[in-house]
Amino acid sequence: METNKLELLKQNIDCKWRVQSFSKNKAQGQCVAYIDARDVMDILDKVVGADNWQDDYKLVDGKLLAGIGIRTGNNDWVWKWDTGTESNMEAEKGQMSDAFKRAGVKWGIGRFLYDMDIQYITANELKTSTNFPYPVDINGTR
Repeated sequence: METNKLELLKQNIDCKWRVQSFSKNKAQGQCVAYIDARDVMDILDKVVGADNWQDDYKLVDGKLLAGIGIRTGNNDWVWKWDTGTESNMEAEKGQMSDAFKRAGVKWGIGRFLYDMDIQYITANELKTSTNFPYPVDINGTR
């Protein structure tokens, strides 16, 4: 694998947005850009080829690590590893996906996301310990 070709892993790709948190001081939410694990797989397939990358998972000191290996031009595998955090929905699956995406960042995939500004959206109400605000448009419609 040519080093110059690996630079293509750093390209900007389409991303999605999600509300990360709602404010207790203003009726607004904080949104962050993200990509999912399928996006990482797609760019690896596109740039290095489906048969030139692989992933692996292991537990180290109770922490799940994901690794992405890419085959180099002399047929050696170069690995980059990272860990992830559990998600609120499917803890184990979310942790594996997060670790995989973070390993992808080590290769440059999705690194552009860290340069993007946080976006703010209007919410229907302030966040309290007992409510669940939601995004609304300028007319207050959900």
